Formats: sequence, structure tokens, C-alpha cells
Amino acid sequence: MSSPVIEWGFAEQPLPGETESGDRCVVQVANDRATIAVIDGLGHGSEAALAAKAAVEILESYPNEGILPLFRLCHARLRATRGAAMTVARYDSGAQQIEWLGAGNVRAILLRATPEGTTEYRDMLVYSGAVGVRLPTVEVLELDVNPGDVLVLATDGIQGAFADALRYSEDPKSQAERLLASYRTNTDDALILVARLVR
Repeated sequence: MSSPVIEWGFAEQPLPGETESGDRCVVQVANDRATIAVIDGLGHGSEAALAAKAAVEILESYPNEGILPLFRLCHARLRATRGAAMTVARYDSGAQQIEWLGAGNVRAILLRATPEGTTEYRDMLVYSGAVGVRLPTVEVLELDVNPGDVLVLATDGIQGAFADALRYSEDPKSQAERLLASYRTNTDDALILVARLVR
């Protein structure tokens, strides 16, 4: 999928034997900003899916809200569920900057080209804890970015070694599908989202 701001794609698979996944994602693009989120309901199955859906409802209902208030809204709503890990990133193409906040085990990586013509990836800090269960003292983090940089968000149903197989120029949807096929654990729900910053 594409917009003037980002191109993105994702791939997902529930735990083998389950019919519903507790891993969800949200992508919202408005004006010069894109909000990207991945949610991993704790555990798997219907209870995990219930927690993830509750977070998705909040994120989709408040598209213009700041990231920290969104986390607080989700934390309050998810107290009635088993909770979730969640990472939310917002790309402002005008400022050429990403803001993000993560709690739990949704990994966030930024892949970028270097002046020498190679590529490098940077793990973006996420906090421990879980939305709806124990949200530690957190702050929204910021990072300057460039058009062409690639943002990857993955739940822990994807093996950590996937980072070494990232490809800077690959189509986001194709990359997400390739990484899911090669690195899913088959012991949990799995989701990976890849977004290229267009401008």
C-alpha cells in the first residue's frame, strides 16, 4: 500500500492451530504525517485478540492525539483485558522526524542508507512493561530520518535474526512476507510491518 508519505506492507500469521491472532497493526496517514503501530496482545488466542482489538479501537478513534496520551488511553482501556505490548511511531515528513514509544516486546528497527553506499539498521528503544498491566514511566523519543529510510515493527513471534536479513530496496509488502515466511517462530502469533518513508 502507498501514500505520498509512506509505502507499507505487513504479513501476519496466528499461532498454528488458532483461528484468531492477538497481533494487530494500524497505519493512518493524514496530511504530511503517518502513524504506524503494532500491538501484540499478551499470550495468544481469543483473549490476546480481544486486548489487541481494544488498542486498535483507541488508536483509530484518536488519529490526531499525541503518542503519550494515546498510550495512556490504551492503558486505561486495556486494564479490563490481559494487556498488550505495543509500539507506536509517527513520521512527520515536513520535519523529517520520527517520534515513537514502545512498551513490551514489539521490536522497532530503522534501516537506512549510509553515505558510503551501504545500509545499517538501528534498534529503536522500547521500554519494558505492558499496556493495561504495568506501564512504566515512559517518554516519547525522537529521531531525525531521511526519505528512503525503512521502519520495521515486529512482534516476538518473529525471530530476532530477521534484522540481519533486512533489505533496503525491497518492496515493503514483499519484504514483510519474506521475513514472516523465513523467521516466524510457530510458537506464537506473528506479525511484521515494513514501511518506507517516501518523502
